[in-house]
This record gives sequence, C-alpha cells and structure tokens, in this order.
Amino acid sequence: MLRVGIVGGTGYTGVELLRLLAQHPQAEVRTITSRKDAGTRVSAMFTSLRAIDKTSSIADLTFVEPDRAQLTECDVVFFATPHGVAMAAARELVKAGVRIIDLAADFRLADTAAFERWYKMPHACPDLLADSVYGLPEVNREAIRKARIVGNPGCYPTAVQLGFLPLIEAGIVDTERLIADCKSGVSGAGRKAELNLIFPEAADNFAAYAVNGHRHHPEIVQGLERANRSGKPLKLAFTPHLTPIIRGIFATLYAPLLDPSADLQALYEKRYAGEPFVDVMPPGSAPDTRSVRASNVCRIAVHRPPGTDLAMVLAVEDNLVKGAAGQAIQNMNLMFGLPETTGLAALPVLP
Repeated sequence: MLRVGIVGGTGYTGVELLRLLAQHPQAEVRTITSRKDAGTRVSAMFTSLRAIDKTSSIADLTFVEPDRAQLTECDVVFFATPHGVAMAAARELVKAGVRIIDLAADFRLADTAAFERWYKMPHACPDLLADSVYGLPEVNREAIRKARIVGNPGCYPTAVQLGFLPLIEAGIVDTERLIADCKSGVSGAGRKAELNLIFPEAADNFAAYAVNGHRHHPEIVQGLERANRSGKPLKLAFTPHLTPIIRGIFATLYAPLLDPSADLQALYEKRYAGEPFVDVMPPGSAPDTRSVRASNVCRIAVHRPPGTDLAMVLAVEDNLVKGAAGQAIQNMNLMFGLPETTGLAALPVLP
C-alpha cells in the first residue's frame, strides 16, 4: 500500500485528488496539509467525501499545518499548491527518498529563465529541476517510471499537446503557423474568490483572457518543440477563453498541412493505439466537454475542413482530472509499477 501525502488539499485539485485516491486500491492518504484550515476534518469541508461504506479513511483525516505533517514518512507526496511551494520543500523530501508529483509549475519548464519570467519568482532548486520529468505519460512514460520528481502538466498544455503531437511528430504540418483556440471552465482558475469568477460575472458570458500571453504558452511550446523534427521554428498562437461551465477544456487546434494527401484519421488512430486515456473518435465526430466529465480521458476528433489546407483537431478533457489530479495519479501509478489505469477507470458522468 502506497503511503500518500498531499500538500495543499483544500482547492479543487486537492479535493479531486482525494476523490480519486479514495477509490484507489493501492494508495492510502496518510496526511493532508493546509495552513488556513488546519484542524478541520476533511469531511467537514467536503461532505462529498463522506464514505457511505465506512471503509475509506479519507473523510476522517484532519488538515494539519505543513510543518507538522510527516511527509518524509510517505512514499509519494502530491503538491496541489500555488507555484513555488513544491520547489521549496523538494530537496528535503528527495533526500528522504520520497517521490514528488507537483501539480503546479515548479518542475514543468526546463528553462529556469522562462520559469522566472512567467511565474515572477526565482527557481529554488535548478539542480533538481534538471532531474525532474515532465509528466505527460503519452510522451514520457518510460522516464516517468524512474522519476524522483514529476512536473504534472497544466490543463491547457495537456489537451493542446495531445491534439497537435501526431501532426508534428509526422512532420506533415507547417510548425510556424499553429493556432490553439481554447476554452476552460471556471474551476480552472482555482477555488478562490475573484470578481470575474463569481456567478453574476461568469454566468451567461464568454470571454478571452491573457490574450497578450498566458503562462501555459511556454509549456506547450516546450513540449511540441521536443517532437518537432522539421528543422523550422515552432510558433504557436494560443488564446484561452473562460466559459460559463464548471469543469472542462475544449481545444480547437489548426495547423496548415504540408502533405494534403495525409490520412489524418489513420495517423491519430495509430499514434494513440493502446493509450488507455486518449480516445480518437470516429471520422466526422465532434467531442464535447460533458463526454469526459470526471474522467481521465482526453477525447480527440480530427478533421480536414472542406476547401482548406488545414488540419483541424478537437480535443476535450476534464481540467481537474486528465488536466490535473487524474493525470497526477496516472503518473503515480507509473512511478510505482502499478497498472497505469489503477483507480482511474471510472466512466464519465452524465448529465
């Protein structure tokens, strides 16, 4: 049984980790931290986690101060915290043999200058950053198995990379003219009180944001560049939008084709054959966010719009699951030699 610690368990990502781990047959959450809510029982904050069968101990946990948490006694620690927290604690945990999965950005970007530019803080452990692995299993599965530290991908980067990768790996698109038109539910902004996220502002509305640059842009480009064999630069126009839904990412991706004869459907089916959490839909399909709600699936459809030289890819995921907590558990399974789908096989919920 894996001994699990969670740092920062009161946000949407934290409660999603708890929900999924409560159903994981090989993981036991030993400790969960919160400075603000130390002393509060998990079941008092999140009544959804009260176990009907009384066999889960998660609801009985109490949030503790980070300084009092016995994290070094865990096998793996998830950081569901703001950026900067994981890297401050990483050295001590790694020294104690604890493996780390960070759901923030501390270990996503290989370039410390890029991290400092976009996240406005110095990197506390660049030496450990060099040994960390970017946690996109569909690309880095074997490296993740051996990793001490995994930087869990962001929600937008997961959908955009999975959507674009087959085209870029095959070398059949113009990498200098990529467009990612993306939408997110409001839970992607976190469990916090901000004016633009309250119901009267977010409901019945649709808006672009961070149009002059989003911090997920360098992460997406970094991942796509690693797959780019064209010899040309990779340039991406990425625009995120806030939609009046609670959870979900919808990425509409465009890439000019260099080879108009390419069989795009066959390309995607071959690339993701055997991938447990990527579903390539039949020709002519269009996924929707509801079809992946509460699941660890990224659902993809690929099209060739009539009269164009474009490949158009539609990719959807739940931003809190495949875009965050579910993918983190997928990485944990790989790191500890468990079947990759353990604890993550639940189907999406409808309606």
